[in-house]
Amino acid sequence: EVQLVESGGGEVQPGGSLRLSCVASGFIFNAFALAWARQVPGKELEWVAQIDAGGRITRYTDSVKGRFTVSRANDKNVVYLQLDSLKTEDTAMYYCLKSRYSGVQSTPQARVWPDRGQGTQVTVSS
Repeated sequence: EVQLVESGGGEVQPGGSLRLSCVASGFIFNAFALAWARQVPGKELEWVAQIDAGGRITRYTDSVKGRFTVSRANDKNVVYLQLDSLKTEDTAMYYCLKSRYSGVQSTPQARVWPDRGQGTQVTVSS
């Protein structure tokens, strides 16, 4: 059974930083791409960052480029999302997702990412 457990969320002031972690189990970690997505109540899921199975290829949504960094430690079964220069519009529940495949997608499709964790809340407020 695939399990994805996020942690590291919290409340920070604008301009602050957080580091989210997602510990994975139940599958061969280094064989699959992973992603972070976020959701605000009443809105659709927004794909934030993807990383391929080997950790060499990453993709980001335009609004977070240069501020967020996705990485993974295949020896520890963990994927990270470093959030810097946070803005109030970054406030959301952040989810870790697992792909069916090893590569990232130019336009993420939900059917390719069937597994999702329970989420960790990020609140950016002054």
